[in-house]
Amino acid sequence: MIGTGLSVYVDYGAMTNQVACRFVSTSSNSFPPLLICGTEMSLKVYIAGELVDKADAKVSVFDHGFLYGDGVFEGIRVYNGRVFLMDEHIERLYESALAIRLEIPLSPAEMAEAVNKTVAANGITEGYVRLVISRGAGTLGLDIRRTSDPQVIIIADTISLYPPEMYRDGLKVITASTIRNHAGALSPRIKSLNYLNNILAKIEATDTGCIEALMLNAQGEVAECTGDNIFIVKDGILKTPPPEAGILEGITRGAVMGLARQAGLTVREVAMVRHDIYIADECFLTGTAAEVIPVVDLDGRKIGAGTPGPVTNDLLERFQTLKTGG
Repeated sequence: MIGTGLSVYVDYGAMTNQVACRFVSTSSNSFPPLLICGTEMSLKVYIAGELVDKADAKVSVFDHGFLYGDGVFEGIRVYNGRVFLMDEHIERLYESALAIRLEIPLSPAEMAEAVNKTVAANGITEGYVRLVISRGAGTLGLDIRRTSDPQVIIIADTISLYPPEMYRDGLKVITASTIRNHAGALSPRIKSLNYLNNILAKIEATDTGCIEALMLNAQGEVAECTGDNIFIVKDGILKTPPPEAGILEGITRGAVMGLARQAGLTVREVAMVRHDIYIADECFLTGTAAEVIPVVDLDGRKIGAGTPGPVTNDLLERFQTLKTGG
């Protein structure tokens, strides 16, 4: 089908891993489509302590994760068959659960074992793990005392968030009118199942032909993008918004800050406004799925030379080495 709702499906089911890929875009000429790949015919999902076919991976319609977004999650990458920074992700998962008084029915060690088991069952060597913990089934009400049996769901599949040319040429980003949740209402350190304000900002981006949107906080300061943390380079100094700006402190963010310091860069967590990005020498995003990706334009304003800069490219290369264990 060509035109609005473009969807091109390529099936390599005859291959050993039975990989299927699908390009999905909201229009035929707005922006490069998203490539989604997966071992669709053989995917196993971990749920209720067992690995089941994805068609049989089901939760109750009364689950509070489904009804209210009452739960937490993590996304983790797999490189060369190794789950990358798993301890850090699992630690954050349990911190998020503790903050919302959600008791995970597995210990961290058991969770790590379940993740590795799910990755192995799906033959994933390069891919993505989604860990979901829901409150469990309850009644049509908010009282968590009426819920039971919290669900642990683990999905391991392949993923490609952005096409390769965007890592080479950089992203164009817009500023969304949708702001980040106020930290006084919900701590940004909780990676909850309710991503509605991020989704609304993402819709604003795709409506304008962009893939990503910058989100500000209630004070008008730069927070983060819909799924990634943001960095700028100005006069050789690497800057990123601090936790108090209302960001989720990304695991990849922390790894890249460490790489930058190893490279001899000065790294500062400072409050920023859009003007700081407009006049930056370089800009890039970090995230579990996105890794490190350059930004060359914000709100129609060219950033620096309008191409990925040397610091960005160096950190991208260093991250590639880190993720492969080099």
